[in-house]
Amino acid sequence: MEVSEIRLREEYIKLGQALKAAGLAQSGVDAKYMIQDGNVLVNGQPEFQRGKKLYEGDEISCGDVRIRITK
Repeated sequence: MEVSEIRLREEYIKLGQALKAAGLAQSGVDAKYMIQDGNVLVNGQPEFQRGKKLYEGDEISCGDVRIRITK
């Protein structure tokens, strides 16, 4: 499983923004549908809020891709 990192510039990043930053979603609309369809896990749990705040140490999973949030 591929693991990549997103470095925080602020205290947190929202889930939809993180999916775009990682290249998993082309737009906010793409991110919205990925999340609504239950394809995105945050820390191993399905997440349905595009605006979910992610902090250092959180991990996103989508298919075979894992993304770790770091500072």
